[in-house]
Amino acid sequence: MATVNRGLTEDVDIVKPGNIRVQVGFELDQKQRFGLSGLSGDVTHIGDVGVYFGMAPNVQFEVTGTIRNYLNIESRGPSAIPLSVGAQNSTHDVGDFTLAAKFKLRNEEGRLPSVGFRFGVSLPNTDQAKGIGTNTINMFGMVLVGKHFFNGRVNTFGNLGLGILTNPLVGTAQNDVVLYGAAAIVKINDRFNAVAEVNGRHSTRTPFPGTESQGEARIGFQLNAAGLRWDSAFIKGYTPFSPRYGITLGVSSDFSAFKPIQ
Repeated sequence: MATVNRGLTEDVDIVKPGNIRVQVGFELDQKQRFGLSGLSGDVTHIGDVGVYFGMAPNVQFEVTGTIRNYLNIESRGPSAIPLSVGAQNSTHDVGDFTLAAKFKLRNEEGRLPSVGFRFGVSLPNTDQAKGIGTNTINMFGMVLVGKHFFNGRVNTFGNLGLGILTNPLVGTAQNDVVLYGAAAIVKINDRFNAVAEVNGRHSTRTPFPGTESQGEARIGFQLNAAGLRWDSAFIKGYTPFSPRYGITLGVSSDFSAFKPIQ
C-alpha cells in the first residue's frame, strides 16, 4: 500500500494467483501544504484506484493512482515554479500513477516472520503548473515483514525502504528518502476488523521543494459485507507537509480473472 508520495503500509501477503483485486476510494485531507507550488488548503482525492494482479503464488503486480485531485486553495506562499492557477480559489489535476511488483520471499514459520520485497516507479502524470503534483519520475524499493499473533487474530506488518525522488527543479538531481510503515489489523469477528498504522517518508538531506518529509497516522475499520470489503479510517498528519486531518473511505473486491501459467 505504500508508494513514494501517498499510500498505506503494505502487507506481505499477495492476491491469490489468477485473481485480480480492484479497489476504489475517496479521501479528504485538510490543511495540506505543497512545497513546490507554495499552495495550501483542503484536498479531495476522487477515485483512488488500485488494481492488483496475482501472477504466481509469490508474485503480485500493481497499478495504483488517483483519477482526480481537487485543491481548495486557502493560502498561497512563494512558488518555486510558474503556476497556471491565476486568481482562482481552486485547482484540480490527475494524480500520479504507480507501477509496482511485490514478491513474497518466505512464509511465516514459528517465531520467524514472513518476508517480502516490493519495488516500483511513480509516473509523471501530473501537471506541476496546476500546483498539486511534481510531474517527476520517482522510484522506490522496500523490505516487507509480517507476523500474526493470538492464533491469527492480530496481523502485524511493517515496511522499510528507500525512495529516490527526482528534483522537480533540476532533473539531474535527486533526494533520497527513507520509507517506513507499521500497521496492525485486529480481527473483532468474522466480518469486522479494527486497523491502525503509521506510514511516511523521511528526507535524508535538505529537501528540494516537493520532496519534503511526510507522515501520517491512521485508525479505522474494515467491514466484510455483500461480497465486498469496506474500509474507513481517520487520518492525522504529523509533519508540516502532511494533511492536518483527513478521512478516507474505500471498497475492494477480488475476482477470478485468468489462469496463471504453471
